[in-house]
Amino acid sequence: MSDRPRLLPLLTTHRHGSRSPMTCLYRCGNACDHPVPNRSDNPYFGDLVDAEVSRRGVVRAGAVGALVLGFGGAVASGAAPAAAAPDAAGPPTVPAVPEISDFAAPQRGTGSGALTFKAIPPNKLDTLVVPNGYDHSVVIRWGDPVVPDGPGFDLHRQTAARQAKQFGYNNDYVGVLPLDRQGRRALLVVNHEYTNEDLMFPGFTSQDALSVEQVRVAMAAHGMSVVEIERVDGTGQWQVVRTGRRPYNRRVTAHGTRFDLTGPAAGSAFLKTAADPRGRVVIGTLNNCAGGVTPWGTVLSGEENFNQYFVGGDAVADEVKPKLARYGISTTARYPSGSRRWERADERFDLAKHPNEANRFGWIVEIDPFDPERRPRKHTALGRFKHEGANVIVARDGHVVAYLGDDERFDYLYKFVSEKKYRTGDSWAARQHNLSLLESGTLYVAKLDQTSAAEIDGSGRLPADGAFDGRGSWIKLVSGDRSYVPGMTAAEVLTFTRFAGDQVGATKMDRPEDVEPSLRTGKVYVALTNNSERGAAGRPAADEANPRNANRHGQILELVEDSGDNTAEAFAWSLPIVCGDPADPSTYFAGYDKTKVSPVSCPDNVAFDAAGNLWISTDGNALGSNDGLFATPVEGPERGHLKQFLTVPVGAETCGPFITADNRSVFVAVQHPGELTGASVENPASNWPDGDIAKPGVVVAWRLDGAPIGT
Repeated sequence: MSDRPRLLPLLTTHRHGSRSPMTCLYRCGNACDHPVPNRSDNPYFGDLVDAEVSRRGVVRAGAVGALVLGFGGAVASGAAPAAAAPDAAGPPTVPAVPEISDFAAPQRGTGSGALTFKAIPPNKLDTLVVPNGYDHSVVIRWGDPVVPDGPGFDLHRQTAARQAKQFGYNNDYVGVLPLDRQGRRALLVVNHEYTNEDLMFPGFTSQDALSVEQVRVAMAAHGMSVVEIERVDGTGQWQVVRTGRRPYNRRVTAHGTRFDLTGPAAGSAFLKTAADPRGRVVIGTLNNCAGGVTPWGTVLSGEENFNQYFVGGDAVADEVKPKLARYGISTTARYPSGSRRWERADERFDLAKHPNEANRFGWIVEIDPFDPERRPRKHTALGRFKHEGANVIVARDGHVVAYLGDDERFDYLYKFVSEKKYRTGDSWAARQHNLSLLESGTLYVAKLDQTSAAEIDGSGRLPADGAFDGRGSWIKLVSGDRSYVPGMTAAEVLTFTRFAGDQVGATKMDRPEDVEPSLRTGKVYVALTNNSERGAAGRPAADEANPRNANRHGQILELVEDSGDNTAEAFAWSLPIVCGDPADPSTYFAGYDKTKVSPVSCPDNVAFDAAGNLWISTDGNALGSNDGLFATPVEGPERGHLKQFLTVPVGAETCGPFITADNRSVFVAVQHPGELTGASVENPASNWPDGDIAKPGVVVAWRLDGAPIGT
């Protein structure tokens, strides 16, 4: 290995944006090179017939009296829990769960909302850059031990057994849940989305050349990690707890963890296999992308690009092929481009032998970090598609509302409202009840209308009314066991949710990824990452919510539910931010002076700090610089004043983020550093974070003077 790695250029094409073809291969199986899965001819925008809207007239959900669970402003409940005498404790094998009242609510008086840090400039440095007055450190990286007997990392001695006890590869979602009232200890919960065998195995030549044991290493590097962390000397810095019992630490993997299926589709014919004739238990989770923390202390994780793990789609029955194709699974080639060849280690990934196995992925996963012995679950009531993640808020009437995005070009935005209501209080019984909230409810898909259809020409030029905005409705797909989609049962709607959205005329969006409700206002924010196919021949042209053809930079969508009620079936929408170079006339920053904002491209994940500012991480910056983390106020005179807070190393993507409720720490997952075409273990394109090979890792940043982050 050379002392100075040769930096390989980013290959920028119209199709792939600024992503390296290596990232496109490993992360999504070259999705952009395959036909767009949504070939439906359902109408959109100006052609839509307004659905009749039910207006429930309930007060704003989550905006008043909200409780945040965990340190970060990710989830709200409708009211602070009342004090309650604890019920009987849970099973003695279950570690104690902190009382719900111990979870800190966000300090809403923190700061003025204005961002005081000096924006960092775009750059291509092979390091993580934060503003002056801030510092950062690596909390954990690929290969670090997770469980107490986990071995240290040895690149040349990796086995599946070793990897199953170590931090996995390509960390994405980051959640932090406190373990004490003083904010000194917490659980770090992280997704491991995918692996890159080029950068993991010395001498790699091809997937076919990998040994079966190396395939199993990759399987073990997928999934999730739960790791106990502690604050360093009362600062905003955190580190992994390295000594003691650490009963919560665990790994969840693609091949060694069983998941229970819940909800109306569980046990249906679509989910049964020879190994699981009841259709109730799935082995593993795949391509876990973003997620969210629930008010009852669990973490939700979205299974996204699961299609690339399967082969043999060409040999399934003809009636099955359209269902596979709609989810991006090739039905014309046994080994499609990007295939990982996992069937060599586990034949269930061969659809010619097990055609239903693919239906067992693409769900929202729920894991209880406080109970290592509780089997994680896949909730069929929330629908099956390429989930970016899920974020929930508890409406004032007690129903839990989850917002969901399907990360594919021209796919849809969804909402789930629970059948049962959230129970307040610290009792074990209340928590057990809340753990069932996502098992039954009503699933909706979004249909957006526009106010200035005739003025949208694909250039991104603002309409005469000065805003991209309109009205929208939530179309009911299924409620419990009742389907509202003609010709589809409830189990069909939930297993093949994309078809249901096609049939009811949902609005085709530019890759809806993370969807996050604001705790301060109840408004909902959606990251629409990009869509190079918008306006292409035979593809939908620009519309007011997706106003640019060949959209390389993406936009942020803001939803305001009617009457501020997150269970409402109608909403107003607008685009506060249309991303790109501020000098480009097609960009928009809520009317703020564009000479004062940072350039931003390809928004992916969003989060809120305690002052109500929106933080945006990017994936695939098409402006030529490294990806980064940005922040902007969304209310008041500073609305739209977007500033860049950090950049990640060469070839990396910014994932997360997670801001603690005291606003003193921001966690970011640095995913796929050095993932540039031509890079390898022997010839790395990045040597972050340890000066040798590139390793994905989780970073925490904090302010040196101890003051709140950002403000």
